Amino acid sequence: MTGRNQTTVSEFLLLGLPIESEHRNLFYVLFLAMYVTTVLGNLLIIVLICLDPHLHTPMYLFLSNLSFSDLCFSSVTMPKLLQDMQSQDPSISYAGCLIQIYFFLFFGDLEDFLLVAMAYDRHMAICFPLHYTTIMSPRLCLFLVVLPWVLTTFHAMLHTLLMARLHFCADNEIAHFFCDMSALLKLSCSDTRVNELVIFITGGLILVIPFLLIITSYGRIVSSILKAPSASGICKAFSTCGSHLTVVSLFYGAVIGLYLCPSANHSTVKETVMAMMYTVVTPMLNPFIYSLRNRDMKGALGRVFCRKNAPFSL
Repeated sequence: MTGRNQTTVSEFLLLGLPIESEHRNLFYVLFLAMYVTTVLGNLLIIVLICLDPHLHTPMYLFLSNLSFSDLCFSSVTMPKLLQDMQSQDPSISYAGCLIQIYFFLFFGDLEDFLLVAMAYDRHMAICFPLHYTTIMSPRLCLFLVVLPWVLTTFHAMLHTLLMARLHFCADNEIAHFFCDMSALLKLSCSDTRVNELVIFITGGLILVIPFLLIITSYGRIVSSILKAPSASGICKAFSTCGSHLTVVSLFYGAVIGLYLCPSANHSTVKETVMAMMYTVVTPMLNPFIYSLRNRDMKGALGRVFCRKNAPFSL
């Protein structure tokens, strides 16, 4: 065992997705299209919110940060995945693996907290409309944006430093398409109990509590709207909460099932599918669910393009 501990690993091999070779090109095109859609959709949201003064409100402040987080979160893993699908050398350096872990946790946690801020904003807007502008003051909005960036910085750094203290033996094949913490813990020949304990404790704080806050906020929204029993009120409740809760369920369901449940209960294929749900699918769907179906965003899109075409019409 001592001899194995002295063998330091300088790089890891990402085994990627369990895709048969004859289907690899098809999935490559599919994932490339999904990544391009994610980048363009979230960039469009950020640009529209910056250019249109009508969207300079708390809701769209949070949304612009969420779009930036989604764009970066997907970019942490997708370019490497696409490269490895076309490469014969799916390796990643030890330092590169730690860097990927840090930014993966950073932007994943950032999305987690921003979803809570958006749920709180909608709760205040619908349940307390007369006091909304007073409650959601510029100072509170700035606090709700800055706090997630600070918390995620420390949380990502904590796990990265704990991972950096581990020793890795001769086995350097990661059964995943990115440097996932649970996959790396299986490869380590060090005692990983501290890492597992910290993942479980911080996972409860970072994932479960925000998830319960989101569910509570949308539950109160539905309760508030249903107090006025009208068809329009019920439609508004489902319109406001239904699509949002779909993405929240996809994101939190996959993350909680993957990181807070014992890894022995999941096969490698199931873990990979759950990881794809929150790293690829959710960032791609968010622009459609939160914005591109939104009347304000459609209006902003028309105003921005009309403003650019106005000189030519003269």
